[in-house]
Amino acid sequence: MQNITATLINLYHVCHRELWLHAHEIRMEHTSDMVAEGKLIGDTAYDRRADKYTQVELDGIKIDFFDPKNKVVHETKRGRAIEAAHRAQVQYYLYRLRQHGVTDASGLIEYPDLRKTEAVPPLTEADVREIEHWEAEVRRIVGQAECPPAIRIKICNSCSYYDLCFVGEEA
Repeated sequence: MQNITATLINLYHVCHRELWLHAHEIRMEHTSDMVAEGKLIGDTAYDRRADKYTQVELDGIKIDFFDPKNKVVHETKRGRAIEAAHRAQVQYYLYRLRQHGVTDASGLIEYPDLRKTEAVPPLTEADVREIEHWEAEVRRIVGQAECPPAIRIKICNSCSYYDLCFVGEEA
């Protein structure tokens, strides 16, 4: 199995079908205006950030902005609709940093359109156990021979995989 990434952890919290499809290299993000808008916001919202922070790559995951002095992961997000997934993604970055000897790191999720931030505190031992559970569940879902069935949820209407999941069905 491929390395578990923060993207897979994020998708685990959003949609198991999208997680399975993404992990099996079936990608639809290139068709989504929302994904493109999110990338644009991430690239332009804090244009001087690259001068201040470091990009970190660990075993297949990439943290775009890490402040090594204060041990803070900065993650920029487009909206706030699925904040549990955003938080899980940043917690996974902290988990992987911890595995590489960076203890007591924290995170900051930034929503430039909303002019809000959400702090993600350093991991507790309970957080670590929960993240290990997420990893096991990601491995289980991705290891299934068949893709999980489509289950219509609120976020489906704006998902880049919508047509793939619901082709032939009425909205």
